[in-house]
Amino acid sequence: MERYIYSDLKKWVYRQRRKPLLMRGARQVGKTWLVEKLAQLEFKTFIKIDFEENLELASLFEGDLNPEKICSELELRTGIDIVKGKTLLFIDEIQNCPRAIMSLRYFYEKMPQLHVIAAGSLLEFVFSEISFPVGRIQSLEIYPMNFSEFLLALNLRKASEICNNPIAEVSETTHKFLLEQLKIYWLVGGMPECVKEYVSTKSIKAATEVQDEICNTYRFDFNKYKPHTDINCLNAVFLGIASSVGQQTKYTGLAKDFTIPTIKKAYGSLVLARIAQKVKSVSSPGIPLEAMASDKKFKNLFLDIGLMNRVMGIDYNETLNHKSLLSIYRGQLAEQFVGQELATVINKQLYYWARNAKNSSAEIDYLIPLKSGLIPIEVKDGPAGKLRSLHLYRENYSPPYSVVFHSGKFGILEKEKIVFLPLYFVNSFAKNGIHGK
Repeated sequence: MERYIYSDLKKWVYRQRRKPLLMRGARQVGKTWLVEKLAQLEFKTFIKIDFEENLELASLFEGDLNPEKICSELELRTGIDIVKGKTLLFIDEIQNCPRAIMSLRYFYEKMPQLHVIAAGSLLEFVFSEISFPVGRIQSLEIYPMNFSEFLLALNLRKASEICNNPIAEVSETTHKFLLEQLKIYWLVGGMPECVKEYVSTKSIKAATEVQDEICNTYRFDFNKYKPHTDINCLNAVFLGIASSVGQQTKYTGLAKDFTIPTIKKAYGSLVLARIAQKVKSVSSPGIPLEAMASDKKFKNLFLDIGLMNRVMGIDYNETLNHKSLLSIYRGQLAEQFVGQELATVINKQLYYWARNAKNSSAEIDYLIPLKSGLIPIEVKDGPAGKLRSLHLYRENYSPPYSVVFHSGKFGILEKEKIVFLPLYFVNSFAKNGIHGK
């Protein structure tokens, strides 16, 4: 399988001012696979420390954290010579050995020529307990595979290029084909193991079985969240997040029979674990958006659209038979998809607009900062006359243009500066804007 993030890894390998790289992301998004591919293609030798398979290796990081001493011990245990510039040292599941995280600082200071990559999940829980090597490492966030990568995995390279390259009109036949593939992606999702299973079997049922395994793994991990939060509450919030995607949410709406502080801790833990992403509301748009954002009004994104389906118990046969993508589960899958695609490219906090006025339900699904300014994004079908919130936003803030993602084809209302884009163009839009703007 091909991952676009691989090009960032390769740039890191040949960068002169290189630091140890910390790969972050939820479990099973493909971190280990990416590193092993990098080692195979770019290095002569590869040494892997996996603290989940062999926690005994934590003894390497006892006492002082001199990287020369650590490397000598590794050479002795593995029989592999560590050569600067030719060996990749990979420390996997590094959250299980906090002193290994601390050692990254000394690899940077004393052995900067050695390529060192660390990866893990639930890292934020560890960071609060150790002296984190700020300024001594680089970070790279890994997300599930996006729609264009999914098409590549299916060997639909031309289709993938259409969704990844600058936006251009397509034929009616191509449009229908891409929408059909999009519907399949919404069910399979972008978790690499699920995509791999679907590619080999062409069975959505087989892919959903892998999704169930991944969800169970996440639930088993909840024991590791102690004493940060209540496990029973975590299970409830896990379901609550998946069910509330696309809806403005309060903490009390995520779980019942728990106090707000308990729910807030559970929610925060799932955000730190990258299972959920908080989309913050903004009532008065401006740059930087974070300065205008509210922490009390928010929406949610789940890690992956396929996993979201399984957690909610959506029947894949029913989804496959839907004629309109926007009508599936009241449009929640469409909003999840758009947010998930935006996140893989923008790799920053996402925001939406909610009007701060009594008896007002005006909302814009996403606000994205691009070269030309803040771009409001709506996810829905229907003529421009029904886009009341978008028209209200345009009247108040005069954006350079607005975007509506829908299941129809490409189109522009020149006077209103509203661009209608097919859903499969989200990745292209986030990368390229409209005509580079």
